[in-house]
Amino acid sequence: MKIIYKDGTVAECPKEEELHVIRHTAAHVMAQAIKRLYPQADFAFGPATENGFYYDVDLGDAKLTDEDLAAIEKEMKKICKENLPIKPFILPREEAVKLMEERGEHYKIEHMADLAGETEFSFFQQGEYVDMCIGPHLCYTKALKAFKVTQQSGAYWKNDKNNKMLTRINGIAFRTQEELDEHLKLLEEAARRDHRKIGKEMGLFMFRDEGPGFPFFLPNGMILKNTLIDYWRELHTAAGYVEVSTPLIMNRRLWETSGHWDHYKDNMYSTKIDDEDYCIKPMNCPGGVLVYASTPHSYRELPLRVGELGLVHRHELRGALHGLFRVRCFTQDDAHIFMRRDQISEEIANVVHLINGVYEKFGFEYFVELSTRPEDSMGSDADWEDATNGLKQALEKLNMPYTINEGDGAFYGPKIDFHLRDSLGRTWQCGTIQLDFQMPLNFQLEYVNEAGEKERPIMIHRVCFGSIERFIGILTEHYAGKFPTWLAPVQVKVLPVSEKTMDYSQKVYEALRAAGVRAVLDESNEKIGYKIRQAQQVDRVPYMLVLGAKESEAGTVSVRDRKGDTVTLPLDEFVANVTAEIKERR
Repeated sequence: MKIIYKDGTVAECPKEEELHVIRHTAAHVMAQAIKRLYPQADFAFGPATENGFYYDVDLGDAKLTDEDLAAIEKEMKKICKENLPIKPFILPREEAVKLMEERGEHYKIEHMADLAGETEFSFFQQGEYVDMCIGPHLCYTKALKAFKVTQQSGAYWKNDKNNKMLTRINGIAFRTQEELDEHLKLLEEAARRDHRKIGKEMGLFMFRDEGPGFPFFLPNGMILKNTLIDYWRELHTAAGYVEVSTPLIMNRRLWETSGHWDHYKDNMYSTKIDDEDYCIKPMNCPGGVLVYASTPHSYRELPLRVGELGLVHRHELRGALHGLFRVRCFTQDDAHIFMRRDQISEEIANVVHLINGVYEKFGFEYFVELSTRPEDSMGSDADWEDATNGLKQALEKLNMPYTINEGDGAFYGPKIDFHLRDSLGRTWQCGTIQLDFQMPLNFQLEYVNEAGEKERPIMIHRVCFGSIERFIGILTEHYAGKFPTWLAPVQVKVLPVSEKTMDYSQKVYEALRAAGVRAVLDESNEKIGYKIRQAQQVDRVPYMLVLGAKESEAGTVSVRDRKGDTVTLPLDEFVANVTAEIKERR
């Protein structure tokens, strides 16, 4: 595949860059189509993304419908058929600004002003359309073969809520129509698995306009949440962690000392108490630090592993909210490990093994990234180098492959990020291990070493699930609501065929409940076919017990699983089987 660079050079595109170039070109073609249909359009940014492309555009008073999106896609196909050559050119700043002024591109002019150090700007042109861009691009519009305009949403200019809300038009693009069709099938399956849809059907959680971004967990959702938390507690107790709980609201001075105020204040909720500024915690770390600092410590106590299932609040823009994936309050399964320098490698290895065990339990594959120092950071170069090398050495000692994610570390230290891959092949960043030399320094944390001298501990911040709420969303889509038996809100549904078998069904239900099985007795007057469909398609229960006259007389149960397979067993045998499955977390 030939591509053209901003200097006019034409070359074969590296295989790993093909999709990016295709999607970047698609964004330009879409912008040209929009401009043809909406001459007043004023364009902001239009990049390629991991899964497609988008363009943010100011359309004035125009509001788009689904029919309008289809019209944009149709115009894009027309532009491709025209086979317009895509040609670059470069202009000095003054001429570039003049060109954008002539074309009414006010957002481009503002963007150029932000790039004060640039003396010239590159552009790409196809037909009548010109776009400021560094490229590269396909050489002709006809080379763009497989794309689709998918949706629209709102987006603030420069992602700043104080700026104007623009229209974001999204699309997807691939090398071939076959690849596009396959992706569309994936999107259909993803829509079928949407945790918001399944969560409503199964009675897991809800959202209300009275609290946008703040989830309400319903009875079934609380069972799911608490079961995950019980699992978390069991794992961490076995791994030598203690658990604490820290206040939801703490004085602003604490967040200034930790560094969070300077780096997170725009995402923090605050209030006044006794004429002083207080903040609702966006994370648990400073509270955990105060717990450590409350008592003296000896080297013999270290490592000290302190876990906290803390409810945190972060202000997210309303347009960014998305079910349980992006909320304004969530339970972070934090732990903070205070340790000596000589314990770094071993403790990181212990955390990696714990996280790996959790992800294996749910059938997740994952890959690992090492995220390094960001521009907006605190601490000395020496400490950052030591912390980064500490993580590298731990990963290498574990023989764990990883990639470097430059500049994406926390402001106080580098981190290891775990990216899960679900049943649809999508990736989610969940677990993280952050090595921190800074917060112990900011809070003057100490321990007494073997020589009786005071020494500063090293701190690990780590999460396993990341956010309990988000992890529930991921699990819901991963399993399509068909949770493993141990995790399912309803594990067995008892379905009497008729009123005649209700007494026996009640007996079966009570036996299951007595054994600790989460069972529900369907006492409705519906026909058995409807009851089965409800249990299978809506409740998504692992087991349905269909009880007719035959089962009542014999003291057996007709067991129907999710696959539709049916077997008849003595009641005691089924209870023993299902309780063993739950106990072993299968």
